[in-house]
Amino acid sequence: MPQPAGRSIPLSLPRQLICDYLHFARQIPTVPVQRRMRLGAVVAARAATGLRPSWCALFTKAYGLVAATTPELRRSYLSFPRPHLYEHPVNVASIAVERKFGDENAVFFAHLRRPEALGLAEIDARLRRFKEQPIESIGDYRRILLLNRFPRPLRRLLWWIGLNVWGRKRAAFMGTYGVTVYAGLGAASLHPLSLLTTTLNYGIIEEDGSVDVRLTYDHRVMDGATIARALAELERVLTHEILAELRYLPLAA
Repeated sequence: MPQPAGRSIPLSLPRQLICDYLHFARQIPTVPVQRRMRLGAVVAARAATGLRPSWCALFTKAYGLVAATTPELRRSYLSFPRPHLYEHPVNVASIAVERKFGDENAVFFAHLRRPEALGLAEIDARLRRFKEQPIESIGDYRRILLLNRFPRPLRRLLWWIGLNVWGRKRAAFMGTYGVTVYAGLGAASLHPLSLLTTTLNYGIIEEDGSVDVRLTYDHRVMDGATIARALAELERVLTHEILAELRYLPLAA
């Protein structure tokens, strides 16, 4: 019997983005480090607020506070004109956001500058905007789509320049650290590929507040002990500074 024929599907602009992203990310020697955190008090305080900011907002701000006092977490590896490290003065969080693009679910990257200086309610509002506002109304998304309209050789050249030549522009357009999570879907990534020096993700948060939190880091920039200390400090920030801010938010009715 003749076999049914499939169909050829051209790559969409967001799918081209992921292909280019992974082309360079797979060249980076990244290592994941995990810490089991106990966030029961944070779970209770969040449940008591009327605003209930997302866990992504909580972790994004908490890690921003850690990176603001840990210069190594704001560094990146550049290869041109000679291999060296660049240290950015402020945090730029790059957050992976799933959006509907045409008839497919696509990943875009939205940026938050100095998230540690923003309130949890403000971060949560911006994250909702990244998820709900029209794609063309968000500058980060427009730049992504514009870049992917170029021919692939030109796109790859621009990616290489952005990653290896100019540290300040790299931080501004790609971020200093990444956040990628889908714990809300009941799953977690064990080793996400990333272009950034560190990428934060976490698993399902249990009722008692237990959660596995992971940092994937570029081993050319730092070593595992630095990441282990950063995870310990992240847990402390969540259970102190973030917990205190949650308790000042309006209570649920």
